[in-house]
Amino acid sequence: MAQTTISARIDENDKVAFDRFCDDVGLSTSAAISIFVKAVLRERRIPFEITQSADPFYSISNQEHLMKSIRELREGKGTAHELIEVDDE
Repeated sequence: MAQTTISARIDENDKVAFDRFCDDVGLSTSAAISIFVKAVLRERRIPFEITQSADPFYSISNQEHLMKSIRELREGKGTAHELIEVDDE
């Protein structure tokens, strides 16, 4: 069977941690990804539950607050401010 390459961009720290995990369990990174692909094809679904992030930004109450604020801005009831860029690193 012919082989091909998949390229994906991920966070550098996640890659290092994933490579380390794979090494610890005796798999190459390529073999681990191949196992994932085979499971998806066999089960015809992502082989684990995907849930919403625990990030509070995405909470229902925060999203409702944001939508209310957007409505108020569109109705001329608020003040728009310039975005202040902050370097997190």
